[in-house]
Amino acid sequence: MAAALEDPALIRPFRGHQAAVTGVAFGAGAAGLATCSLDRYLMVWKLTGQCRAFRFAGHADAVTGVQFSPDGQLVASASQDRTVRLWIPCIHGESSALKGHTAPVRSVSFSHDGHFVVSASNDKSIKIWSIHRQRLFFSISQHTRWVRCARFSPDGRLIASCSEDKTVKIWDTRNKTCVDTFIDYGGFANFVDFNPSGTCIASAGSNHTVRLWDIRMNKLLQHYRVHRAGVNCVSFHPSGNYLITASTDGTLKILDLLGGRLIYTLHGHKGPVLSVAFSKGGEKFASGGADAQVFLWKTNFDSLDYKEVLKEHIRRVHTDDPPHLLDIYPRSPHPHNERFQSIEVNPSFDVADTQTLDPPIIEISSSSSFSTLDDVSNEYSQYPPASGLAASLKRKSEIESESAMRNVEKQRGISPTLGNALEHIVEQLDVLTLTISILEQRLTLTEDKLKECLENQQKMLLQGRQAE
Repeated sequence: MAAALEDPALIRPFRGHQAAVTGVAFGAGAAGLATCSLDRYLMVWKLTGQCRAFRFAGHADAVTGVQFSPDGQLVASASQDRTVRLWIPCIHGESSALKGHTAPVRSVSFSHDGHFVVSASNDKSIKIWSIHRQRLFFSISQHTRWVRCARFSPDGRLIASCSEDKTVKIWDTRNKTCVDTFIDYGGFANFVDFNPSGTCIASAGSNHTVRLWDIRMNKLLQHYRVHRAGVNCVSFHPSGNYLITASTDGTLKILDLLGGRLIYTLHGHKGPVLSVAFSKGGEKFASGGADAQVFLWKTNFDSLDYKEVLKEHIRRVHTDDPPHLLDIYPRSPHPHNERFQSIEVNPSFDVADTQTLDPPIIEISSSSSFSTLDDVSNEYSQYPPASGLAASLKRKSEIESESAMRNVEKQRGISPTLGNALEHIVEQLDVLTLTISILEQRLTLTEDKLKECLENQQKMLLQGRQAE
């Protein structure tokens, strides 16, 4: 069937970042592309009309993740400066910082209704933020090592997360409990995401593998070992039939999930490929690498008539039903190794591209002109007192104390012994902050139970009066 496919093609490279590109994300309608980098900048590339690029400054450290809101009106970014930042991607550069993590933030992702953002951090926690209130909604702190990625399911009821504790966990957002755990003893997952139907998750492994898990049957569906180094990112095609992977081995690979095989290997980046994403319609995809380049690709391979694919599957010798277009149920997990043939696409950069110059870059500094987490503290009266405000204020004071310590050290030349002692104090403050966060969660649960008891008591009183 590979002969019927049209090969993907490179549309053009984008150069504007000054360090490794850690995240790529398309806006609604593929009109805009957001990218982030270790250079501390977020960039938004306008892909329609006159191509322009906007470079947003606001984070104090490397930016590790980026995503557009479903309506394209906001961009969320995660950073090693311990914050999640919400941007209005316009010429004014308005942004708001969400503070609460006590270590670098690894990833950020919108819920599909655009009302919430989930972030994953080296502080071993997952935090869910309310976009409308711009406040911490709740935290999950059950991973035992750094959390590298967290993603909402398409219906928003579940969250998938992966950690260096070698687990991939599924969380129920309604009762904040873990409903499934998948363990990979061979390594840990760098990235995890749901397929478009929300029935499966794919994990990108540090042990060179890609795994597909069925979250309803709690079983491994497919297992691919097609890369020669760790896999950093994956992205499902909107049809759910293809998966694209990005690896430290310098290649992108496209997997045909219906056929259970590798079909394309894409070259071009010089060094590790760190990020990849399909556009919302699947007609394009973008990749970002350690070479500071962003590549925009045309898909070309999704115009195949799937009725023909199903006819081909019906001819299989065993009696399993042919797979659905979105749900894949092989008889048992199939390992897919490098011996499977794939078509290699290697863009040529020997001839300079004189037709498409790099777009002009407009520098934009963040102006915090829409309300921040601290600005909405008066709105907490509508919610239980055990909200994230105390932890936020605590963290704010810690950050201020840390910056004060650094200033004193610079001005007075503090001895290494005293510097180490100050660092130990800061670490103890982080532990105290985490303890306060756990206590707040428990207090919230107690308040919920008390509220439920009061409601039941009122119902019983009302039933008693009606009986009289």
